[in-house]
Amino acid sequence: MKLLSVIFLLLLVIGCSHPEDKDFERNKGVKSNADVISSNEILQDDEKIRTESPKIDLNDFSILKMESENGVKYVWIEINGIRLRFIFDTGASSICISPAEASVLYRQGTLRKEDILDMEYFQDATGKISEGTSVNLRIVKVGNKILENVKATVVDNINSPLLLGQSVLENFGHIEIDNENNQIILR
Repeated sequence: MKLLSVIFLLLLVIGCSHPEDKDFERNKGVKSNADVISSNEILQDDEKIRTESPKIDLNDFSILKMESENGVKYVWIEINGIRLRFIFDTGASSICISPAEASVLYRQGTLRKEDILDMEYFQDATGKISEGTSVNLRIVKVGNKILENVKATVVDNINSPLLLGQSVLENFGHIEIDNENNQIILR
């Protein structure tokens, strides 16, 4: 992004008529002692400036709209075809869901017996060791990216929030939080 901004600024400056420019209306006919390189010379001479911009494929990006509530950032993602609202939590090791969401997924047939893996222990944000159930989510859709067979934890607490953690986020090489536009850009 910074490279594109620099190139745009350079092209803007090169293309503008400056009041000291000999072609500027008030300076017509006035000679200048300064050596001036024309914009055409700069653009034609590869040794001076490279104007190639990197190719950006928008399909490589997933942009999630953030919702803020009491300082917490929420995003919507799909789990096995069901859209759910998650807390964006870079500190969580995996996707965490409560038994209530797991029950809904199971009743709708999107979470099957073979997707229930094993009991596991994890450390929660308070430092307490808690018990949960490890499950396999066959399809997790984050923006326009589809992830398959993502490990998640069903936390043994009916009131636990949905957390979007590292088992999903580690599938992206770059994560940018854009607070001005309330979005998360993943690529």
